[in-house]
Parts: sequence; C-alpha cells; structure tokens
Amino acid sequence: MTPLVVAAVLAAAVTHASWNAIAHGIRDQLLAFTLVGGGGALCGAVLAFATPLPAAGAWPYLLGSAVLHIVYQALLMRSFKLGDFGQMYPIARGSAPLVVTVLAAVFVHEIPGPWALAGVALASTGLVGVALWGVRAAGTRPHWPAIIAALATGLSIASYTTVDGLGVRAAGTPLGYIAWLMILEGLVIPLWALAVHRGQLLTALRPFAARGLTGGFLSVLAYGLVLWAQTRAPLAPIAALRESSIIVGAAIGALFFKERFGTPRIAAAGLMVVGIGLMLYAG
Repeated sequence: MTPLVVAAVLAAAVTHASWNAIAHGIRDQLLAFTLVGGGGALCGAVLAFATPLPAAGAWPYLLGSAVLHIVYQALLMRSFKLGDFGQMYPIARGSAPLVVTVLAAVFVHEIPGPWALAGVALASTGLVGVALWGVRAAGTRPHWPAIIAALATGLSIASYTTVDGLGVRAAGTPLGYIAWLMILEGLVIPLWALAVHRGQLLTALRPFAARGLTGGFLSVLAYGLVLWAQTRAPLAPIAALRESSIIVGAAIGALFFKERFGTPRIAAAGLMVVGIGLMLYAG
C-alpha cells in the first residue's frame, strides 16, 4: 500500500460516493442508472479505441464481473428506493470488506497478517456503526426489506471486487479491462429502460441528462482507480480503504439530503480511520 496507491483509492472513494449521491438524487432510479450506465458505456467505448484488448485469460472474468455488476446495480436501485442514502450506502459498502477478505484468502491466497486483519475488522465495525446509527437516529424500527437489499448489495460488491481483482491482473491492461467492463455492463439497464419507457425514454431522460452522464463518468473514474490499485496491492486492504467513501456518503447525506450525522457516527468514523491506519501500517 504505497502512498500513490492510497491516494488513488481515496480519490476513488470520493468519486464513488459522489456518483452514488447523484444517482440517489434522481427520483426515478431506473432513469438514474440508465444515464449512469449509458455514460459509463460511452466512456468505455472511447477508452476501448485508445487501449489494447485485455488478454484472452481476462475475458471469463470480464463476463462474470459484468453479470455481477448488473446484479449490484439492480440491488442498489432497490435499496435506494426503499431507504435513506445516508443509511443504505453505508450498509452496502460497509458489509463488503470482510467478505472480500474471506474471498481473497480462499481464491487468491492473500492471507492478511494480524495487523491487517485487525485493521479490516476495526474499519468494518466503524462502517457498520455509521450504518446502524441511521436506524437509531430515525427513531423507528429497522426497515428490514431495505436493510436486506443493502446487505445483498454489499455481497455483490464483494463478489465483483474479487472477480475483478483476478481479472485485471490477467488482463495486462487495467485501462482495457475497465473499458470493456463498462461496455459490457453499461448497456443492460438502458435496454431495460427502453423496454419499460419505449418511445418516451429520451423525453423522460432529458431533465436529468447532465447529472446522470456526469455520474457515469465519475463511476468509470472511481472504478478505474480501484482496478489500477488492485494490480499494485492486496485486495482486502484496498477494499477496506475504498469504503472510506461511506464517510463521504454520510456527509453528503447530511449536507444535501438533510439526513442526521450525529456524534455516534463521528465516533464510528474515527474507529474506521484507526482501522485504515492499521492496514496501512501493516502494508
């Protein structure tokens, strides 16, 4: 985990929280993810012309990852529809690092040392604390359909993170890998929206086009930085560090969506920072 890798992953965290907030801010989630996916596919097409094709060994990972990303987007749309951004985003992102740690150990044989493992555990505990405070702050019982959707989203994140960690290493070209991943995954939801809205799709998209396409560009940038980092460092610490986006997401929820942050979330954020520090120390 060199300083350059850390900087790349932190930049990815900020851009990732930003495009998720843009998508959440568009009331019709199908339209939002149509624009994000379409914008990502356009960026991927441009990159594909400027970069070499991924090596043959990377294509099974690319196809599997595209399917997992589509599942992830469908689950994320569902969780955003059911719950607050400041709660759903942390649950989805916070549940991923521990699962990535297990998957990386099983499939990539990257066994974290004691300090790194303690760091992942502390960071994940802090992230879950950020998420659970959203239930308490609301003063209501947990909305289990929303929480289950967010947890399922986290499982899909862990799955595609592990698949892409293997795929980008086999590709020989991180830019070529992200280009074709964006093309393969980015067209499915727009085609779904076309089937739903039929001849009215362009009219429905027009009021949100600038925001949605900006979100698509940010999604490519965010994941491209992560994929590059995965060629330079182990998967589990990157997955945990990337989830510092939850703090950015909680701040966005408080500032723009008028959702409470609160002292317990600040304490949970501090715990996450300690965990990240341990991972970087171990690296």
